[in-house]
Amino acid sequence: MKSLENKVAIVTGASSGIGKAIAILYAAEGAKVIVSDIAEAGGNETVADIKRNGGEATFVKADTSSPEDCENLVQQAVKHYGGLHIAVNNAGIGGPIKPVGEYPIEGWDKVIAINLSGVFYGMHFQIPAMLASGGGSIVNMASILGKVGTKGSPAYVAAKHGVIGLTEAAALEYADQNVRINAVGPGYILTPLITESLDEATLKMLVGLHPMGRLGASEEVAELSLWLNSDKASFVTGSYYNVDGGYLAQ
Repeated sequence: MKSLENKVAIVTGASSGIGKAIAILYAAEGAKVIVSDIAEAGGNETVADIKRNGGEATFVKADTSSPEDCENLVQQAVKHYGGLHIAVNNAGIGGPIKPVGEYPIEGWDKVIAINLSGVFYGMHFQIPAMLASGGGSIVNMASILGKVGTKGSPAYVAAKHGVIGLTEAAALEYADQNVRINAVGPGYILTPLITESLDEATLKMLVGLHPMGRLGASEEVAELSLWLNSDKASFVTGSYYNVDGGYLAQ
C-alpha cells in the first residue's frame, strides 16, 4: 500500500521547485492533491504532470497572504475530495536584499504577510478541516534561516524563525487531537528561484557554504516532507528538521 493512500493533501507554492516536487511525490504515494499557487500556468503544469503519471490532482489559485484564499483552498479540498488530511505550507518569497536600516517597509510587510502570516492563515483553516476528517498532519516550510541569521534578509529570517515558533505552539495545542505539525528547514536548494536570479560566482559561493559541496535538490526536501506527513512519523510533532548538506552543523 502506498504511504498516502486515500489521503487528501494541500500543497502551496506548488507551481515549481520544492512545492512541485512535493505535490508530485505525494500524488505518486496515493494522495489526492490540491495544487496551489498564484502562478496558474505552473500550477496547471504540475497537475498535468501528476495526471500523466496516474495520480489525482486539482489546481486552485490562491495567494497565501489572503485569509479568504486560504479558507477557499480548504473548502475546495473538502468539496473535491471529501476532506483534508495533509497540508504543506510551502509558499514563500525571498524579498529584498537590504540591511535593516535600509530595508523597504513595503518589502518587510510583503515577506511577513506571505512567509509567516500565510502559514498561520493556512493552519487556521486546515486544522478544523483535519479535525473533522479524523486527524491529520502538517509540514510548514521554514529554512536554515529559521535557526540562524544572515546579512541582508531581515524579513525572511524573521519570518522563518517565526514559522518554527508557530509550528511548535500549534503542535502543542493539537498534540492530543491527532493532528501533528512539524517544520522543515532546507538549505540552499537548486530551484528556479536560485538558478534564474543568481550569477555563476554567487552560486559557487553558496555551494561553498554547504559542507557536502553542493546545493540540495527539491526532491530531497520532498522526501523528508513525505516521511513527516506519513504514518511512519506517527510519534513526531513540534519538531524542526533541517535538510541542508551540513550547513547548520558548522
